[in-house]
Amino acid sequence: MQQYQTQTRTLGRAVGVNKVLRNTYWLLGMTLAFSALVAFVAMSLNLPYPGPIITLVGFYGLLFLTAKTANSGAGILSVFALTGFMGYTLGPILSLYLHAGMGELVFMALGGTGLIFFALSAYVLVTGKDMSFLAGMIQAGFWVLLLMMIGSFFVHAPFFYLAMSGLFMLFSSAVILLQTSAIVHGGERNYIMATVTLFVSLYNIFVSLLNILGIMNDD
Repeated sequence: MQQYQTQTRTLGRAVGVNKVLRNTYWLLGMTLAFSALVAFVAMSLNLPYPGPIITLVGFYGLLFLTAKTANSGAGILSVFALTGFMGYTLGPILSLYLHAGMGELVFMALGGTGLIFFALSAYVLVTGKDMSFLAGMIQAGFWVLLLMMIGSFFVHAPFFYLAMSGLFMLFSSAVILLQTSAIVHGGERNYIMATVTLFVSLYNIFVSLLNILGIMNDD
């Protein structure tokens, strides 16, 4: 009887994990497509970049709204509002690269982002390794990056931006590993928040790759 109950709990846990994974990747794909559409519209209309203050207020405000509504149907709308806003902020950035004749860098960054995501996700899904040990490093990395972002208002050296972009890539890659591991091992049951975490990580990796490729480009 005890063995039967153990097997039942194990099966139920596996079904729950698969459901969260399926819903997370489905919603992630939808939000990526929506964000790309908004970015394309922003580029087509030549909309201006909202600026760092509006970007930060809009991002954290919508992120707070998403967290508050994550356990209800309104959470889906909040996710699309957040990712759509991030797509809008990306549009003017992409326009700068395209108008400068560096469209190939955009495609390289896009391909690199996809490759990094699939490689990291596949590693956790195939090996089933628990990546919770990364939590402490991620927390420390957050504060380091926050200080560097504040410093970027005063330091305008290319090497500084190159280092910050590289750290953003490492930080976001670690977050993808940790988030995917949390889903696999049952630590994450809310696919809306899992989607947001993965989306923001992909956004940061893409923008960081664009910065690195742009700085290293001779033109």
